[in-house]
Amino acid sequence: MGPRRFHITHQVSPVLRQSWRVLLLLLLVPGGDSALHGQTLPQRLSLPEAMELARRNNPGFLASQNDIAVADWDVRSAYGAWAPSASLSGSMAWQGQGEQVLAGALTASQFGVTGQPDYYSSSYRAGVNWSMNGQTLFAPSQAKASRDATAAQINRAQIDLESQVTRLYLDVLRQDEAVSLAGQQLDRANFNLRLAQAQAEVGTATLLDVRQAEVQVGRAEVALLQSENARVTARLRLLQQIGVDPTQEVELSTTFALEEPGFREDDLFREALDANPSLRATRESAEAASVGEKIARSAYFPTLSLSAGISGFAREASDPSFLIAQAQAGVARQIASCAATNELYSRLADPLPLLDCSQYAFTDDQRRSIIESNDAFPFDFTRSPPSASLSVSIPVFQGLSRQRNLEAARVQSQDLRLQLRQQELALRADLSANLAQVRTAYASALIEERNQALADEQLRLARERYQVGAIPFVDLVEAETVKAQADRDRVAAVYAYHDAVTNLEAAIGRPLRIR
Repeated sequence: MGPRRFHITHQVSPVLRQSWRVLLLLLLVPGGDSALHGQTLPQRLSLPEAMELARRNNPGFLASQNDIAVADWDVRSAYGAWAPSASLSGSMAWQGQGEQVLAGALTASQFGVTGQPDYYSSSYRAGVNWSMNGQTLFAPSQAKASRDATAAQINRAQIDLESQVTRLYLDVLRQDEAVSLAGQQLDRANFNLRLAQAQAEVGTATLLDVRQAEVQVGRAEVALLQSENARVTARLRLLQQIGVDPTQEVELSTTFALEEPGFREDDLFREALDANPSLRATRESAEAASVGEKIARSAYFPTLSLSAGISGFAREASDPSFLIAQAQAGVARQIASCAATNELYSRLADPLPLLDCSQYAFTDDQRRSIIESNDAFPFDFTRSPPSASLSVSIPVFQGLSRQRNLEAARVQSQDLRLQLRQQELALRADLSANLAQVRTAYASALIEERNQALADEQLRLARERYQVGAIPFVDLVEAETVKAQADRDRVAAVYAYHDAVTNLEAAIGRPLRIR
């Protein structure tokens, strides 16, 4: 049996449709919502186009999609930790006049240093540091595994979004079909009313038949109003899920065929093991937990550290005369010491040669040198000796925290493996149940189509017999009721089939229908 397609043919009153649409917009859509994209939809919207719009505009999905950017930077940061870190620092300081404490409770004046001026100082330091341990070594692997888990979560969110869009798309088509059936029911009720009125005019029907026909017309009008209401709501929900302005008018162009399910359960299960979004997310999380176990074990590894740096400083007195006076006092002490030494030498029994004390003198060159060297602030730095160090740290005993963390990581990894196995078993059961539901829904739809054809024939015969007065109007109403119920059951069965296929697609992780 070939595929069966069904289309909407009945058009309802534009005024009625617009009135219900405006009412539902007032109730469901906030006025002036600045969050709406305002994107214009095509006049005919297919299901693939609706899915693409949802992927681009649905706020919830876009929020989950942003997580991959952070995960990418986590990977870059983990690799960046392998490279050495560099730092450059500088400082400036000012020290006012006053008494300085040089050592303990001793002051500068106790050493003969008085009248100190203001001092200005600056310094810099440039350093490079590098360190490597087990956690740093395995960090890129963990970051990549976490990124894969994030990508799997985003894929699951995308599959869920596409499934939801498909269900809402089907619901709009279902409500369109319901409106069409309600309109047809109203047309038949009006026909029956005219038929009852004609029969009453010739005396083959009573006024009671006419009133009953009028009641049937009223009920059909109510059913049409309710169907219109449901259709407007379904369209609003679909456009809301897509992430666009839900007030736009759009016609859905994708049709769904009622096809005999020829799926093989084993093939679907093998495909679902790789494509099922929840299974993929758990599998990637398990891989990340496995790397986390390696990182926890690396706490027993040594840490290698290397550092190197250069530095410099500059210091300047606000008044160089203080430095000159210090230098002069130093020269005077040298001269006095030299004279005392010569006095000692001259008093020896065998006098020693006297020292030349004239070599100690404070010259103009020394004065100029002190003044020039004092002119250093802020950037005439005096470089300090460079430094470098290499160290190896071996953890010996740190309580039991490392073993506890290792056991926690091992248990988490094992739990995720068990959860993965549990999901695989549940997936096999869900696939079997969903496939059985698809097959049952297909068989039910075929039966309901046959029932609809029989109800059509029954209604036709009832009308013919009523026209000739062979049956009362109640029998005609009953045939009409059976026909309306058969139409509704046929639509419910057809869309139950498509809903079941949608659930099967969500479980597998890919579309099964050609769209």
